[in-house]
Amino acid sequence: MQFIDQARIAVKAGRGGDGIVAFRREKYVPAGGPSGGDGGRGGDVVLVADANLQTLLDFKYKRLFDAPDGRRGGPNRCTGASGDHLRIKVPCGTEVRDARTGMLLGDLTDPGQELMVALGGRGGLGNAHYLSNRNRAPEKCTEGRDGEEWMLQLELKLLAEVGIIGLPNAGKSTLISVLSAARPKIADYPFTTLVPNLGVVRRPSGDGTVFADIPGLIAGAAQGAGLGHDFLRHIERTRLLIHLIDASSETVAGDFQVVTDELEAYGHGLSDRPRLVVLNKIELLDPETLDNLQQQVVQAAGQPVLAISAAASMNLKELLSAVWQQLGIQG
Repeated sequence: MQFIDQARIAVKAGRGGDGIVAFRREKYVPAGGPSGGDGGRGGDVVLVADANLQTLLDFKYKRLFDAPDGRRGGPNRCTGASGDHLRIKVPCGTEVRDARTGMLLGDLTDPGQELMVALGGRGGLGNAHYLSNRNRAPEKCTEGRDGEEWMLQLELKLLAEVGIIGLPNAGKSTLISVLSAARPKIADYPFTTLVPNLGVVRRPSGDGTVFADIPGLIAGAAQGAGLGHDFLRHIERTRLLIHLIDASSETVAGDFQVVTDELEAYGHGLSDRPRLVVLNKIELLDPETLDNLQQQVVQAAGQPVLAISAAASMNLKELLSAVWQQLGIQG
């Protein structure tokens, strides 16, 4: 399934039905009076968060959404039927903005959460509304009002508690594949991962925590270089980052700094997010070399550094223990 995390759509609420001019014409009622009914209200457009959706792919093929109009009024003071509300399903984690101003209209994070984005037009008034002592036979009615129209920008930000970040080929996809049931594409060349991958990792309590594998960042990602800039938004909601570093790289400390600089350049508080710094692929190094590299990264990061091998499943229990501790989950 193609992963689409941004979409622009146009929504139009239903127009209200027109009021009508009508008079009672019944036998033995010589002065029946006005009986024109009001028009029905136009349907609203409502966005609904659906836990079964993972992408905005549907909006690639359909971009215009119209709610039904209200029906015109009827005789005998009958009000026209209101238009049905149009409910549009979006994935949980979708931010909704006004496409023209960028103003945030709502953030749909919980399943079933609703956001009304266009209000249906009010129905027109029938001539029965204009009956008065001065005008006993009004021939006036009003048209229904148009519904609201908006251009909306939808942005999907994945709902994950833990985000795995790092340079291309740091082993992010391998790590999420061994920790969870996720099966991302894994290969020995950079930029294997083209879209974020989600995996559910079992907690000690038995329920699950969602991990997100974010496509590799490179220098300049926050300004649009590489793929990472397209997906940095997906770690804005995470509570914890796992910063994975390829221990076989010739510039381990420099690799750490590249990703750190991109987080600071992107902003949104990512550089201040709790982060576990982890050396991966330690099966390729001898203990002395590993110790030296670990000390270099500790000096650059200013915090303890874990050493693991995702491919060889080394020290993964220690990594998860640190994750649960950071998230405040009892082991």
